[in-house]
Parts: sequence; structure tokens; C-alpha cells
Amino acid sequence: MNWYKDTLTVVSRGKGLYAFTRMVEERIRQWDIVEGMCFLYIPHTSASLVISESYDPTAKADLETFMEHLAPEGQAWYEHRLEGADDSPSHLRAMLTQTSLTIPIDDRRLSLGTWQGVYLFEHRRAGQHRQIFLRCLKIS
Repeated sequence: MNWYKDTLTVVSRGKGLYAFTRMVEERIRQWDIVEGMCFLYIPHTSASLVISESYDPTAKADLETFMEHLAPEGQAWYEHRLEGADDSPSHLRAMLTQTSLTIPIDDRRLSLGTWQGVYLFEHRRAGQHRQIFLRCLKIS
């Protein structure tokens, strides 16, 4: 077994879902991992990682709208506004989603469902450069 690691950077243009499945699968091909495990971790408190549908763009739009309804900006009860009006809601959204993902690798690809993709979920209004730690265990 071999252990591979890299740090990916995903540049966001503000709130929303940003696909990066291809970036991960490129590394898997470069490392020639036929079978193994992929671990992803995002070291940010106002962004997260999700696996979601990657075929129909309306699914992406619905998820983004849902999150806006679930943790809207401008609530009177928010106290944490150190970095702006999107500070508290961005942390709430990150708490409701995930900071890490574990995905099997088979036949040199992530073992995702037919319509699944891996996304950075940006919760801030302003664009960001987000780091994602990629770790892969190569079994064969």
C-alpha cells in the first residue's frame, strides 16, 4: 500500500457549489491508483464539501436555494458578525454539511454513483481561494 497526498485549490466566485471531481480524478490517474480510498478534507469554517447530483443544473440551484432558506443572512439574533453579515450564516451552513469525505477508488476512478459529483460548497458572498487536502491510499 502507498499513501499519496496533495492540496487542491478551488477558486470560488461567491456562494454556491463548485464541482471539483475532475481535479481529484486527475490526481488518481497521475498516481496510477487502480484501487484504494480517497480522503478529502477542507480546513475552513465557512465552506464545506458535499457529494451531490452533477447532471441537472436545477438540482444544484435547488440545493443553493435550500441553504439560503435554511440559514439566511440578516437574522436579528446573529451575534457573530466580525467578518460581515455572512459570517454567522456561513458557519451555520458549514456545520450542517461536511468538512470531510471518504470515497472508494475502483478502476482508477472515484466510485461515485452515475449522477454524483464532488463539490466545494462556498458559504461566503465574496470569492475565496479554498484549500482541500487530498489523501489517497493505493491498494493496487
